Amino acid sequence: MVKGIVNTLKDKSSVKLVISRRFMARVLLAVPPGCEELEIYRVTGIKAPPLGLAWIASVLEGHGHEVKIVDSPTLGLSTSDLVKIVKSWCPEFVGLSSLTPTIKLAYKTAKAVKVVDRDIKVIIGGVHATFMWREVLNECPHVDYVVLGEGEESMLQLVECLEKGIKPRSVLGIAMRNESGEPVCTGPWRLVNLETLPPPARHLLPMDKYTVLEKPIRVAHLMASRGCPYGCIFCVTSYYFGRRVRFRSVESVLNEIEECIDKYKAKILIFTDDELTINRKWMESLIKGLRDRNLDVEWTCGARVDNVDEKLLVKMYSSGCRAIYFGVESGSQETINRIGKRISLSQVKKVFEIVKRIGCSAVATFMLGFPWETVSDMRQTVRFALKLDPDYAQFTYVTPYPGTPLHEMAKKYNLIVDHDWGHYTTIRPVMRGFHFTIKDVETIFKEAYLRFYARLKFLAKHIKSGTFKAFLKIIFNNVILPRFRSFS
Repeated sequence: MVKGIVNTLKDKSSVKLVISRRFMARVLLAVPPGCEELEIYRVTGIKAPPLGLAWIASVLEGHGHEVKIVDSPTLGLSTSDLVKIVKSWCPEFVGLSSLTPTIKLAYKTAKAVKVVDRDIKVIIGGVHATFMWREVLNECPHVDYVVLGEGEESMLQLVECLEKGIKPRSVLGIAMRNESGEPVCTGPWRLVNLETLPPPARHLLPMDKYTVLEKPIRVAHLMASRGCPYGCIFCVTSYYFGRRVRFRSVESVLNEIEECIDKYKAKILIFTDDELTINRKWMESLIKGLRDRNLDVEWTCGARVDNVDEKLLVKMYSSGCRAIYFGVESGSQETINRIGKRISLSQVKKVFEIVKRIGCSAVATFMLGFPWETVSDMRQTVRFALKLDPDYAQFTYVTPYPGTPLHEMAKKYNLIVDHDWGHYTTIRPVMRGFHFTIKDVETIFKEAYLRFYARLKFLAKHIKSGTFKAFLKIIFNNVILPRFRSFS
């Protein structure tokens, strides 16, 4: 075939080009269509870029491969729309991302791709597929390979092995079927050296489509670190990214920020790190770098109350930090201790007082329905949220995600009542407790949103700031719609 192509070309330089490109792959990376119909998208209106796919794309492009990213939910694309792209672009590989609630959509997409061309290799990655790779390969015959954990390097090695006709047995962190059709794994995945990663391939993303509270404000998402040392029983981060926090160099992050501002006109930066402030020296270097480079941009991040103090918070605010997300989780110190959070409620109160005093927005997240909780415990969390009075509060159902100790506990005690992965959104209960029913936790969840967001003080503030419409939608979707569903 190559010889036939070469003979049709008269220019020798063109011959060299064709031969060199013969071994380069064409890879389509996609977020499965239909995600926008999931509750978590409809309720929150979140439109965030798939940074993981963008990083994989960047690594593949850096090695000469041709890549396209299709962010289906952000673009509002259906499965048939994606099929048209596959037919017209003719990729050799299709890589799909998978979260727990989107895994069945990934299966549907994989099947659609194979209908177009059964020779296309379908690869799936992400948190859910990492911990449930046997189930994925057993349930979906249309998936050829699973990339486990951080996929930048293993995806590259997998693609290049397959391009050369080599079976990827030597590539760590890959799951596939053996000659007997049984799922097998090549071994544990390797954590990536973040300093070797190029910036995410934002030029392949619809950067003008990502919004904050449904406002058309140019926003860019960044990740400066991976990993978490705490190992909370409900969170998969420590088990996916590792217990050691790995930071990129401050300079590389600042360079990426400059690109987001200059090239993509970003007005707001969102750090997606679980805990940006865990390394104080690094954090202060970032703040200094923002000042030295005159980078005038607002930004938000997540933090822990035991890793910040007034001095650091003032510096963060002066450099453009306008909102900080704190995982409070519970109003019960006993529950905080049992989940492995390693903070105190007194620390929470002190830090929130400081954040509000300096003028920064303080966001608190709370979880309702840990297995040992009672109805009284959950109402204690709601009362604590009201007393704490953060600028915004997020209440979610405790959800036993695969890969976490909580999932193992829920299975051991037969607490899971809903096995439909599409319902694992944190805004639909899937687990009962030892002392409460699903109806009990649903009642507290609705009470939490009504009591917090229907306060006159809160409503007046957001009518004035222009964000009232967005929060009215949150209340409607979290409280009113579920109530109607309960009558159906």
